[in-house]
Amino acid sequence: MVLKVFFPSCCSSAESGILIGRWISEQNSAVILAVVHFPFIPVQVKQYLSEVQRVTKVSVSVLGSWSNSKQEKEESLSEFLEDLGTIFSHEPWIQISKEGGSKFWSCSTLQKHSNNPKEEEIILVYYDQRKVMLSHLHPPLDTATSTDHQADNASKLSAIFNTVAKSKVLFMTDRYDDGPIKLTHWQSDGVEASIIVELMKQASVPVCMILSLKITVKFLICKDFLKSGVLKFWPLSFLWSKLSTCEQLGHRLQHLQIISSNKKAQTQTQLMRKANIFVSLLIDVTLGILLMSWLYRKNRIGHLADALIPMADHIAEELQDLLQWLMGAPAGLKMNRALDQVLGRFFLYHIHLWISYIHLMSPFIEMILWYVGLSACLGLTVALCILSDIIALLTFHIYCFYVYGARLYCLKIYGLSSLWRLFRGKKWNVLRQRVDSCSYDLDQLFIGTLLFTILLFLLPTTALYYLVFTLLRLLVVIVQGLIHLLVDLIDSLPLYSIVLRLCRSYRLAAGVKFRVLEQQDGKPLRLLMQINPLSYVSVVQTYRLPTYSCYPKDSWTSLCKKLFLGELIYPWKHKGEKQD
Repeated sequence: MVLKVFFPSCCSSAESGILIGRWISEQNSAVILAVVHFPFIPVQVKQYLSEVQRVTKVSVSVLGSWSNSKQEKEESLSEFLEDLGTIFSHEPWIQISKEGGSKFWSCSTLQKHSNNPKEEEIILVYYDQRKVMLSHLHPPLDTATSTDHQADNASKLSAIFNTVAKSKVLFMTDRYDDGPIKLTHWQSDGVEASIIVELMKQASVPVCMILSLKITVKFLICKDFLKSGVLKFWPLSFLWSKLSTCEQLGHRLQHLQIISSNKKAQTQTQLMRKANIFVSLLIDVTLGILLMSWLYRKNRIGHLADALIPMADHIAEELQDLLQWLMGAPAGLKMNRALDQVLGRFFLYHIHLWISYIHLMSPFIEMILWYVGLSACLGLTVALCILSDIIALLTFHIYCFYVYGARLYCLKIYGLSSLWRLFRGKKWNVLRQRVDSCSYDLDQLFIGTLLFTILLFLLPTTALYYLVFTLLRLLVVIVQGLIHLLVDLIDSLPLYSIVLRLCRSYRLAAGVKFRVLEQQDGKPLRLLMQINPLSYVSVVQTYRLPTYSCYPKDSWTSLCKKLFLGELIYPWKHKGEKQD
C-alpha cells in the first residue's frame, strides 16, 4: 500500500527535529503540521500535544523525525533521531531527511513492532499550510451526477483540510515565545496580528454596534424584500472579518478553537453568508445615498414633477388615438359596429376619469416625490420598489382596461366551449370534474345554436380589444419585472464571495491538483498539491442570498395558455400558491 506523507512547504528549511501531525489510518496518510526542533524534553512535548489534542479534538502525535543535513557535524544526529522512535512509539515511524547539496529528499519508514516489515512505496506531497488552513473545501454541487469515487476523494481531501484548519492552536506558538517548545510552521516568524490590528479590533466594537443598529432598522422597514430568516444574523462577526485588512486577523480568537468538526463547514458557510449580507446591505445603502444626493441636487425633484403631468397627458392622448383607431376599421378588419362603439366609449370615459384624477393630484406630486426620494437613504432597493409601485399607480387605467377586456374575452371563450360540448351531446360535470354524456331536447339545441352564433360573431371584436390591452399590460409587467430583477440582483448577489474569489481564490476551494516536482528511482515521488479554486458560477450558486420573490414562476406553456383563455396574469403570487 502506498504511504502518503503531506509535508508543509514552510518546514522545508526547518532545523532538525521531530515531526508532529495526524496519522489517518483509513487513508494510510500522515499529515505533518509542524516540526519541533531541539532542545526539547519528551515529557513536555507529550503534555503539549495532549493539551492541543484536548482543545482541537484532533489526534495530534509525534509521527517521525526530520533531518536537515546542512553540515557534516549533524550527520551523527540521524542516529539520535532514529532512537526517538522508542520514546514516541508510533507505527510506522517516518524518517524524512534533506540531503545537503542535493535537490532530492530521502523518506523511509521504520516498523519495529511488525513481524514482517515490508518496504512501502512513499509519496511525499508538499502543501501550502497557510492556504490549506484558510481555504474552505466545497463538496461537489451536483451530487446526483457525482460518482462514489468522486465522493470518496472529496471525503479524503476534507479530512486533510479539516486537520490543518482545526489545528489553529498549534500555530499560535512561534519561535519568539518563551516556552520550552520551539515549533516551525507557517507562522513561525510571528503570528500575523500586529499591534495596530489589535487596536483596530478594539476600536471597531462601538462602530459595529452602531452599524448593526442601522442594519437592523433597515431590515425591519424592508422586510418585504428579504426573507424573515435573514434577520437572524450577527453583524459583529462578519463586520470584523470585512473591516480587517489582515487576512488572518481572527485566527487568535479563542472561540474558533472549540468549533466541532461536524459543524465546521456549516459554520464557515454561515459566516460567509453573513459577510455577503453585510456587503450587499452596505452597497445597497451606498447606492441609495448617492441616488438621493443626485435627486436633491439642482432641484431635480421639481423638474421630475413638472415633467410627470405632461407625460401622463401624452400617454392618455395616445390611448385615445388608439381607441379611436379601434372604433373605426383597424387594419381593414370588419368589426361589429354596435359592440365596437360601446367598448370604445366605455374605455374613453375611463381615460377621461384618469386624466381628471391626475390633474387633481398635480399640486401634491412634487411633495410626494420629495418624501419618496428620502426613502433612498434606506437603500437603492427600497427606492426601486417604490418606483415599481409608482409605475403601477400611474398605469392603473391600463390595468383596468386589461381586466375588462380579459373578463369579457374569457366569458366568450368559456361560453363557446360549453356550447360546443352541447352540439356533441356532452356537458361538464362540476361534481366529478369531467365531461359526461348528456341528452338535449330540440329547444335546448335551438337556443344553444343561437347563442353560439352570436358569441362566435362577436368574438373578433372582443378579441381585438383584448389583444391590444393585453400587449399594453405585458409592457408594464415587463418594466416592473426588470425592476424586480434588479432588486433581486442587488439583494442576492454574493459580492463578498465574488471579490474573495477574485483576490484570494484559494479561500474557496473546489478541489486540488498535483504537480510532479521530481521523480527518481530509489527516491520518493515528490508532488506539489495546489488548490483548484471554485468557479464563479459555483460561487454564485453556493452563496446566493435568499430573497423574497413575490413574482410567479410560470412556464411559457402555462403563460401562453392563460393568454389564450383570457385568464388574468398577476405580477404577484396568490396566497394559495406554493412559495419557493
